[in-house]
Amino acid sequence: MDYLFVLVGLVMLLAGGEGILRGSLSIAARFQLSGFFVGVVIVGFGTSLPELMVSVAAALKDQPEIALGNVVGSNIANILLILGVTALIMPIACVGPDIRRDAIAVVVVSAMLAALSFMDDIGILVGAAMLAGLVIYMVRVYLAERAQKGDDAAIIAGVQASHHAPSELWKAMLFCLGGLIFLVTGADFLVDGATALAEGWGVPQAIIGLTLVAVGTSLPELAASLVAAFRRQSGIVIGNVLGSNLFNILGVLGVTVVISPLPFVGRIAETDVWIMGAIALALLLVIMVWRRIGRVVGLVFLGTYTLYVMSLYANELKAVL
Repeated sequence: MDYLFVLVGLVMLLAGGEGILRGSLSIAARFQLSGFFVGVVIVGFGTSLPELMVSVAAALKDQPEIALGNVVGSNIANILLILGVTALIMPIACVGPDIRRDAIAVVVVSAMLAALSFMDDIGILVGAAMLAGLVIYMVRVYLAERAQKGDDAAIIAGVQASHHAPSELWKAMLFCLGGLIFLVTGADFLVDGATALAEGWGVPQAIIGLTLVAVGTSLPELAASLVAAFRRQSGIVIGNVLGSNLFNILGVLGVTVVISPLPFVGRIAETDVWIMGAIALALLLVIMVWRRIGRVVGLVFLGTYTLYVMSLYANELKAVL
């Protein structure tokens, strides 16, 4: 039953995230929202809703390592796994000041989270500051995007078509409502199943959160990136990952600790949050130096992620033996 709970939870999260994404794209097209909101807020932030639901559910169930591991592990998987897989399909162009700006922002917030690891816990004030930072960043980027006067209609139409979003407003609202229900229910199933599996396998919840839960909640990002890759839309791919990583730290973790403060101790605080920061910095260097993520870099990303996951379970196996 635990395996079934995890499977059902993952499927419901994927379906719920896709439902909200499609509905939001239709609403964006109907009300002529900007290309920024489509590319970063709707695609990037929208695909991070499973992470939000799972982390909040885990925190409320007093499973802090799953809540934190989900955020940190998802950010690692977004860069190494999702960009790695996508780059094998299509080299990802990383040209333009907006991409460099968002990549720098991801490094800054990753460093901020690493600095918070010196605290014993993350409380309401820190969470409120994260959310305030997210709002300020969104407003500044929105104003910058509007000043560029890009072809928002073309951006929205292209992304909407790539996700087969409904054209009628009532259908869009129904997609959003159904997606939200699936997300909440799926998050509950996944947290319960993952917690039980961790206890049954004798594996710490931190590792389950960093791997099984993190990859599961990153499935919407993977799906969105693969669709964009097959349609040769590099901007959406890199924007999706950068936007998701920003939202995971500032939005997901911010909302989570405002609802329920979390202790920040153990291997995630000591090791994994620093690995996450190093990977964000490596991505920034690739963007600044090569301005593209080619197939060779994609293979390096995938190989690094494989070694990372293997090291997690290898260390735990040594501890058991």
